[in-house]
Amino acid sequence: MAIEAKAVLLKNLENQLSTRIPAAEMAIVLSALSDQLAGFNVEQTAGGAASDDLLEAYTSAMQIQGRSEKTIARYRYIITQMMDHVKIPTRNITVYHLRQYLASEKNRGIADRTLEGMRQVFSAYFNWLQREHLIDNNPVANLGAVKYAKKTKVILSEVEIEKLESGTVLLRDRAIICFLLSTGCRISEMTHLNKADIDMNGLECTVLGKGNKERTVYLAPVAGMLLQQYLASRTDDNPALFVGKRRERLTPGGVRAMLTKLASKVGIAHVHPHMFRRTLATTLIRHGMSIQEVAAILGHDKLDTTMQYVVLDKTETKNAYRKYA
Repeated sequence: MAIEAKAVLLKNLENQLSTRIPAAEMAIVLSALSDQLAGFNVEQTAGGAASDDLLEAYTSAMQIQGRSEKTIARYRYIITQMMDHVKIPTRNITVYHLRQYLASEKNRGIADRTLEGMRQVFSAYFNWLQREHLIDNNPVANLGAVKYAKKTKVILSEVEIEKLESGTVLLRDRAIICFLLSTGCRISEMTHLNKADIDMNGLECTVLGKGNKERTVYLAPVAGMLLQQYLASRTDDNPALFVGKRRERLTPGGVRAMLTKLASKVGIAHVHPHMFRRTLATTLIRHGMSIQEVAAILGHDKLDTTMQYVVLDKTETKNAYRKYA
């Protein structure tokens, strides 16, 4: 096994250096390396992500850039799954390996939208490696996007909002609904807030968003009133803005469970936290706020991202056309 592994090592090295140095110098390098390896026990191991130095370099760079732990974990998982499937290190991966992997995932029943998300992760990974001059050939350069049917985004109507608010039993739950509707906070941002973070006089608070970026969000007067009433009703000493039945900090999962149960109770098909961000974005645009200002409230760096949140019906588009055409 050691002899075969050494042969593979020397052959791979020859292939990598063949376009960089003359054949005569290549022979000298390979001969010298072969002599050095003679005193070592070399074993060939299966490729994969377990000890891939480039993957470690990439995730380290993401940490330095301030990417969230959740994002880093997602990227690492997707890349690791691919590498464990193709069983070769990053440096040797080609576009054919990536296509074969995505095809196998599609055959396994993975949705096209999910496959496109995986492709975007691969693209971010290999593009970074190329920019850092850690790889010569970028395998995603010719890897086309995975087309998928785009579903129409859904926002909450005024009737649905009224149903949710009137269907609540706990003051806390109504305060949460109004807080999400008026601030457009991500669920993780809201559940990380403490009581001390809220400026009741200014009806605003500072949240820590993706990439550890701070931004200011604002509360509507009704949301501020409900929040004050909820906090005044609390007898615990937990600093968290919202707490559960056992007076522990409320988790994103707890909020989702509450919304799912409430939606079923009032007869709404499905309600999830992100719908409140989308509803706020659409409402603000409809009322004349600029897309740049909406992006600032939602914490988006790119206006394209904000536009994906805005849901305009055909009647509004038609009326706008008649007005400006």
